[in-house]
Amino acid sequence: MRIGELSKRTGVSPRSLRYYEEQGLLTSSRTDAGQRHYSDAAVQRVSLIRQLFDAGMSSRVIATVLPCVDVPGDLGVAEETFTAMMRERDRIDADIAHLIETRDALDVLIRANSRHRAELSTAPEPVAPPT
Repeated sequence: MRIGELSKRTGVSPRSLRYYEEQGLLTSSRTDAGQRHYSDAAVQRVSLIRQLFDAGMSSRVIATVLPCVDVPGDLGVAEETFTAMMRERDRIDADIAHLIETRDALDVLIRANSRHRAELSTAPEPVAPPT
């Protein structure tokens, strides 16, 4: 199938599909005129790539994980994939911890601002000097 058909079947833009190819995540054959042609298996491949991106993986990490799909019986590949996925999980855990710290710091500022707003709303209105 051509790139437009793959795009339609997967919901992924042709631009993204070309990016996947540039990153070595997806392959196509080319006609003499240079048009890309994809196998029917490309639909499942693109779906898997989208799942991996949605899981927060970069294209570089996805490239290390995909060989596990391509060579499912290779223990070395499976071990490398497992290591890459665990490293990504650790990175995500660190990102979550940082976001929690950031949220907690913002909560402190929100509480201080709330107290300040409450003080302002109970303060007597300033009296304008006579003119």
